[in-house]
Amino acid sequence: MRWAGTIATASLLIAAGIPLLLAAEIPQAARRSGASFMSPDNQAIQNDDTANPGMLWVLDGEALWKAKTGAAGKSCADCHSDGSMRGVAASYPAYDKTLARPVDLEQRINLCRTGHQQATPLAYESRDLLALTAFIAQQSRGMPIEAGADPMLEPFAAKGRDLFMRRQGQLNLSCANCHDDNWDRRLAGSAVTQAHPTGYPIYRLEWQSLGSLQRRLRACIFGIRAQSYDFGAPELVELELYLMTRARGMPAETPAVRP
Repeated sequence: MRWAGTIATASLLIAAGIPLLLAAEIPQAARRSGASFMSPDNQAIQNDDTANPGMLWVLDGEALWKAKTGAAGKSCADCHSDGSMRGVAASYPAYDKTLARPVDLEQRINLCRTGHQQATPLAYESRDLLALTAFIAQQSRGMPIEAGADPMLEPFAAKGRDLFMRRQGQLNLSCANCHDDNWDRRLAGSAVTQAHPTGYPIYRLEWQSLGSLQRRLRACIFGIRAQSYDFGAPELVELELYLMTRARGMPAETPAVRP
C-alpha cells in the first residue's frame, strides 16, 4: 500500500541523513507552488483545461450554482451576480462574526445553504460540495492569495501555526519537519513540497478524484500515526488558515493537479 512508505517516514528521513531537530519557516523569496515539484507531463495536465480532470467538478459546480434548492427555492445565482465570486476563495478561511471563529469555503457554502436556501448541508468530500467549492475557487485562479489579512484571524492563525510546528503521533513528527526542513527531498518516491495550499480542491492522481485540503491534512496526520480530527474540526480550519497565510501573495491554481 502507498501508506507503507508514508508510515515509515521517520526511518526514511533518518536513513537519508535528514535532520529532524529544528523547523525553520521558508523565506518568502524561496516559496514554491507544489506544481513546480511535478513532472512536466503532470504540469501540462494541470495547465490544460481540456485535460485537467478537476474541470469536470467545476462544470458540475456551475450547474449546482444555478440550480434552485431547499425550502426557499433559491439558487446561489439568485443572490450572487455573475463574477461576484472572483477573488472570494483567495480570502478563505475567513472570520465569521456570528460564530466568532474562522470558517473555510466548504463551511461557508453550507452556512449559505442552511441559512439562505433552507437546504440540508452537503457532506464533506461529497461530489456536490467539492463541485461547488471548485467552481467558486476556480474563479480566483491566477489571483494572489489574501487569506489571513483580517486582524480577527490572528489568534486562530497562531493556533494553526502551533499545530503545524507540533510534533505528534507515534513517529513524533511535525508538519514542519517535512515541509519546512526537508522540502525538495524524496519520500517514498515522491517530492516533499512546501505545503502551500494554492490549488484546493485538487485532483490527485493517487485519489483518482478531486479532494479538499482537509482530506489531505487528515491523510498526513494518519501517516505519522497521530489521532486525526473530524472534518470541519476547528483545529483543521485553523491549520488551513495558517497554511493559506504562508501562501499569501502566491497565485491561486484551483483546480490544481498533484501526483
